[in-house]
Amino acid sequence: MADLVGWWDDFFWGSVVVAQVFFASLTMMVLFGLLGAAAKLSNSRVAQKVAAAYTVVFRGTPEILVLLLIYFGSAIALTSLAQLYDPSIAFVDIPPFWAGSFAIGLIVGAYATETFRGAFLGVDPGQIEAARALGISGFKTFIYIQIPEMWRLALPAFGNHMLSLIKDTALISIIGLNETLFAAEQAIGTTGKPFTMYIVVGCIYLSFSTAITLTVMMLEKKANRHLEGAR
Repeated sequence: MADLVGWWDDFFWGSVVVAQVFFASLTMMVLFGLLGAAAKLSNSRVAQKVAAAYTVVFRGTPEILVLLLIYFGSAIALTSLAQLYDPSIAFVDIPPFWAGSFAIGLIVGAYATETFRGAFLGVDPGQIEAARALGISGFKTFIYIQIPEMWRLALPAFGNHMLSLIKDTALISIIGLNETLFAAEQAIGTTGKPFTMYIVVGCIYLSFSTAITLTVMMLEKKANRHLEGAR
């Protein structure tokens, strides 16, 4: 414990950054996943091919490589655009927080695309037909019938995506974001105690993962409570 004196604040604020990245990338992951699923289920062949390419590329490419390409690629693209208006601009850097959150959301969103697609296909067609027979509009059917049923079916896999997402936040340390792993590297350079510092980081991530697992279990129980009452 003596080795950690003076580093608790760094690990605490690093954990706050991890939580912020998690929620930002979670929002993006849901958005990309729903858009990808909608494209794959649409009648447009172009949309289907774009969604298929998205899932193949981002599920088949190493995550750290995607992160680096997005971080440095976006900086190069922004610099080129900025120089069109002002040639004196030397370099435009994108904040590591947003580059990392976007990259993680994009990667895990590719997996979520298949989860949401399968969940939508798993919705009982009889419920949709019954809604149409009752004169319920397509929009209301989607909001009040398809979305709740899809959510219930997708929850178990969605929980796994959330766990992958929280663990992937550790990758952002390589582009300079001051999160827990970055704080550990700094502490190791000063104390020369890598095992102790990495154990602390492991405990922090285990705490986040446990909280996510318990939350998903609670959501699953709530989503399936009507099935328990029907037995």
